[in-house]
Amino acid sequence: MDSVIDQHLNDIRQQKTLQTGSLIVSLFGDAVLPRGGGIWLGSLIRLLEPLGMNERLVRTAVFRLVKEGWLETETHGRRSNYRLTASGRRRFEDASRHIYASNAPTWDRRWRLILVVGDIEPKDREQLRRALFWQGFGALGNQCFVHPGADLAAALDTLAADGMEEHLKQLMPLMAADIRSGLAAGNADLVARAWDLSGLAGDYRAFVDTYRPLLDGMRHERHDERMAESAFLLRVLLIHDYRRLLLRDPELPDVLLPAGWPGHEARLLCKDIYRRLWAPSESHLDHHMRLADDTVPAPDPHMPPRFADDDSLRTVAAAV
Repeated sequence: MDSVIDQHLNDIRQQKTLQTGSLIVSLFGDAVLPRGGGIWLGSLIRLLEPLGMNERLVRTAVFRLVKEGWLETETHGRRSNYRLTASGRRRFEDASRHIYASNAPTWDRRWRLILVVGDIEPKDREQLRRALFWQGFGALGNQCFVHPGADLAAALDTLAADGMEEHLKQLMPLMAADIRSGLAAGNADLVARAWDLSGLAGDYRAFVDTYRPLLDGMRHERHDERMAESAFLLRVLLIHDYRRLLLRDPELPDVLLPAGWPGHEARLLCKDIYRRLWAPSESHLDHHMRLADDTVPAPDPHMPPRFADDDSLRTVAAAV
């Protein structure tokens, strides 16, 4: 009889909804980055083949990621490694801090604003909106972007690194104090206008509904070395699904979130499953991940631990 992990993997294969390029991004961030950031293309193909991704799909997706500036090629004879570019590594490291972080954000009751004070072409304005969205900013109309805790200097530096340096002179970063008044709109009104939290909450609940039965089943099954490949594949899918949610999550302080925010439960669920998968999935990488010279890339001892034991969000989740 198949394990609960294998049953889940079979369901995913039958759905055929995975986007190869997006999944490769998740794999690089979770498994390749902690081992030096590079992998032989043939090894990448073999790791993803059990998910129904053939050589043509993987090659096409990797070449697209090179074109988009995420990856670069490193040739060894007739073989090629694919490594993160400097900008790609920066994006992954930023994402990793959000995915595996254990600290609930606090708030100093001041809003960070970026105002558009100059003329920007509609196409460039949309590019700006999307870039700030990925940094967690909400939008108040077309002229104002807002965040409760962003580092404004770092936000502008990121825009410049993303190719929008010429537009910085049309943007004004500001700090605004939260002045309370019974007659004025409050923080809850601002949050409701700037972010679609109801849609995100529904997707977090769907994540919990998908993975909670899986965790319950794993608790009652014994896993051994033969499960290493399945553990690795589930780990990739788990982080892939969770990462896609975090890309849309502004990670607001708890005081700005609705009561019973399901993002906390989703994170702790992801952590519990991930830590059960860690040892066998790392064993699978030890045996099957290779560089072009056929060496095994070792884990970087300086990488921070994934999902630390000391997790302040566990207290937050228990309180809601």
